[in-house]
Amino acid sequence: MHPLVQLNPRPAAQPRLPAWLRKGATHFEAVHALKTDIRGLRLHTVCESARCPNLHECFSRGAATFMILGNLCTRGCGFCSVPKGSPHKQEFALDADEPANVARAAAGWKLRYVVITSVNRDDLADGGSHHFAETVRQVRNALPGARIEVLTPDFCGDMDAVARVLDASPDVFNHNMETIRRLYRRVRPQADYRQSLEVLRFAKVHKPGVLTKSGLMAGLGEEPREVEQLLRDLRGANVDVATIGQYLQPTRRNLPVAAYVTPAQFDLYREFGLGIGFKMVFSGPLVRSSYMADLVNEEATRVSA
Repeated sequence: MHPLVQLNPRPAAQPRLPAWLRKGATHFEAVHALKTDIRGLRLHTVCESARCPNLHECFSRGAATFMILGNLCTRGCGFCSVPKGSPHKQEFALDADEPANVARAAAGWKLRYVVITSVNRDDLADGGSHHFAETVRQVRNALPGARIEVLTPDFCGDMDAVARVLDASPDVFNHNMETIRRLYRRVRPQADYRQSLEVLRFAKVHKPGVLTKSGLMAGLGEEPREVEQLLRDLRGANVDVATIGQYLQPTRRNLPVAAYVTPAQFDLYREFGLGIGFKMVFSGPLVRSSYMADLVNEEATRVSA
């Protein structure tokens, strides 16, 4: 174990969060206003569906991550609180107006940086990639000066689907690894470690100019050496940016927290990542894949210049 790692094993009773993970909900008016707009356009945000601890902060600064292809996921990842459902339900029907409504919301909020993610839609032949690409195009038409980041699923390894989204010309392509190789069967039982790496590798080959990015969660039972290996694997796939944050159990149905990782260890992960060639490593207890994405992009772009 790394000498600076300080882990607090999770007892049977619900532990108190360490001080560095406590974040107040203080921007109620901004949150209400943004939620009203979202509901009016029949849209969803991963901020709400995944119960992000940064929701109040981000909504107060007019930032949100659009979650398209509906609000029901075909996968059952152990860490995620996004609702699961049967693809035979009516709620799984795609909303043809969703791409235009995302663009309408982004333009209405005058966003300069737009993040679009989605649920997994393994029930669709194209994984929802046509719908995803159309959303990017609609946002680009509505906000030609904005930068667009996509956070995509693995599309079951269908590189034609990945290319379809990339050909819509996002500025940043993000696909999250989420955890180390050893924990994949437990954390992401319907995904594959190598397949996710290949999605990221393909993205850089298909669009060399796009900034590639991936995120992972700490505190699920990994060892620091395993996180370092994951970071090496990402660099081997020419990924430019890594984000690392603490896993927090969103509901009792999700995986328990195995350990709370100290801010000092997150600093070590950042130093290691920068040392092996990442343009940017955003690492901290409350970091999430899309948190402060605009600022992360600015820093990575500055380093690239």
